[in-house]
Amino acid sequence: MYNKSVSNTILLLLIFCITHIATAEIKLPAFFSSEMVLQQQTDAAIWGTATSRKTVEITTSWNGKTYTTKADKNGHWKLKVETPSAGGPYDITISDGTPLTLSNVLIGEVWICSGQSNMVMPLKGFSKQPVLGSNKTIATSTNNQIRLFKVRQKASLEPLDNVSGKWLESKPEHAANFSATAYHFGKMLQEVLQVPVGLIVTAWGGTRIEPWISEDGLKDFDWVPEPALDAKGRVTHRIPTTLFNGMINPLKGFTMKGVLWYQGESNAPEPKKYEALMPGLINNWRKEWAIGDFPFYYVQIAPHDYSNKPGVNSALLREAQLKASTKTVNTGMVSLMDVGEKNIIHPAHKQLGGERLAYLALAKTYNLKGIEYSGPVLKDMSIEGPVVQLTFDHAKTGLNTFGKDFTNFKIAGKDKRFYPAQVSINWKGLVLFSAYVPNPVAVRYAFEDFTVGELFNTAGLPASSFRTDDWELE
Repeated sequence: MYNKSVSNTILLLLIFCITHIATAEIKLPAFFSSEMVLQQQTDAAIWGTATSRKTVEITTSWNGKTYTTKADKNGHWKLKVETPSAGGPYDITISDGTPLTLSNVLIGEVWICSGQSNMVMPLKGFSKQPVLGSNKTIATSTNNQIRLFKVRQKASLEPLDNVSGKWLESKPEHAANFSATAYHFGKMLQEVLQVPVGLIVTAWGGTRIEPWISEDGLKDFDWVPEPALDAKGRVTHRIPTTLFNGMINPLKGFTMKGVLWYQGESNAPEPKKYEALMPGLINNWRKEWAIGDFPFYYVQIAPHDYSNKPGVNSALLREAQLKASTKTVNTGMVSLMDVGEKNIIHPAHKQLGGERLAYLALAKTYNLKGIEYSGPVLKDMSIEGPVVQLTFDHAKTGLNTFGKDFTNFKIAGKDKRFYPAQVSINWKGLVLFSAYVPNPVAVRYAFEDFTVGELFNTAGLPASSFRTDDWELE
């Protein structure tokens, strides 16, 4: 009887010890792992859980420093580690008595990439929807200085603290399934800066902008419904704030350089609301990250035939995106007026979008001189009799059509009737004229649902569609 009691006691102690050891293990969100990239030359945040009230130590191999904190009563802890100039690979050891080592860690530039299906679209393309040049891009994608992390899609009514995903080195089997837009951005960045680049893609096809904004951020928009289960009692990616909760909130605070955004097609029917929601999302994310006005660069939706959506003219959504680019600081927009496809909403020229985003980052964030990062942007309109003169920013060395005819410019008088304009390039910009409009007051360029733009600067970057009036579209 005595021996049985002793045996039971020993068994209970062993179970207790095993359980205690198990709970003592350091646990980290998925994006803190071996193969990851940390932002260079900053105080990079690292957090996780450990044994309640236990001392947690982080030791970084690049400088041999040890950083210490104490887990709270629930085991949560957070530290910031000083990162050097770009380099690696390094090790990071985290311990509360039981050490955990993260290996093959690089220090470089980290960007978070989000949006809907045009950001999701992988290098290998979608079914029957290719990405131009993808096979060569995939075949030549082996580069251990580029690291890829794809967040698994998750919608939630409550803010989550972790995501599913894994850091992977760039190589054909990994790059093929990774965002084409994000990959081409990262590839150019790595080639030019010669530093490691980490890309985190957190995107979901067919989503509106509202699910990507936090509940606090949506308080300013009284037309957005309260987050709630859908009619079938489900949590879906169409419910406001659910994607912020499931796919952005866990990343909140991860030290990065900036954000890339490619979304808007699903909001095409409501351009006026989008004009407010777009800067709302930017300000919301910056507030949630609390690291200042980090760079936020986005892709304007490409022209596409939305005739299956009565009353929709995607030029109005493009206009909303163009206006939004002036409503927040440290923001930039890429135009794809030259590569839209009438019957496919996913342009195959993903390399152009990614590289144009890279031009923005290289010029505005990394301060490389001599790089043009924007297509022509209307600066001023002057009228003398029947002739309209347009001048443009981002056209220092002039304008060009690269062999195309001018077909997208229209002018109107006070009667609001638009007629095709004869257009010529002069040293100031563009000169417009129509025999049918003796007293012009308004100009529109490429302001149709689907069209192919022909106005570029000499750097080959296209102008956005634009108009000088605010009249209702017929």
